Amino acid sequence: MNFVLVTRDAEIAQAATNAYGTHYGLKVFEHWHSALSQLEGVDLMFVDLVATLEEPGKIEGYERFAAAKMAHEIGAKVPLVVIAPPADYEVDAMVGWLNFVFAMVRRPVTEKLFRQASGWV
Repeated sequence: MNFVLVTRDAEIAQAATNAYGTHYGLKVFEHWHSALSQLEGVDLMFVDLVATLEEPGKIEGYERFAAAKMAHEIGAKVPLVVIAPPADYEVDAMVGWLNFVFAMVRRPVTEKLFRQASGWV
C-alpha cells in the first residue's frame, strides 16, 4: 500500500512514519501542490487542513486544494482523509463537496490511527 501525507506538523509526520515504516510506501509533503504530482499508485491521501491554508484561519487555501484535487486526473480518484484543525483553531468557514472526503479525523493523530487507516482501503 502507498500513502501520501501533507502536513507541516512534525508530530503527525513522525506518527505516519512510525506506523508505515518500511512496510508501506509513504511520501510526506509540506505543500499539497507537490503532493498532487506524486499520486500515481497511491491508495490513500492524508491532508492536514491547516497545511492547506494560505492565511491562518482562512478556508480559501483549502478550497483551492480541493478544486485542484478534483480536477487532477489521478488525484480525483485517490480517497482523501482530512486531518481536522486543533479544537481551539478557528477557521472562518468550512466547506464540503459530495463524495470528496473519505474520512475526517480529529487530532491528536497517532501512529495507531495511521495503522488503522491502512485497513480502510
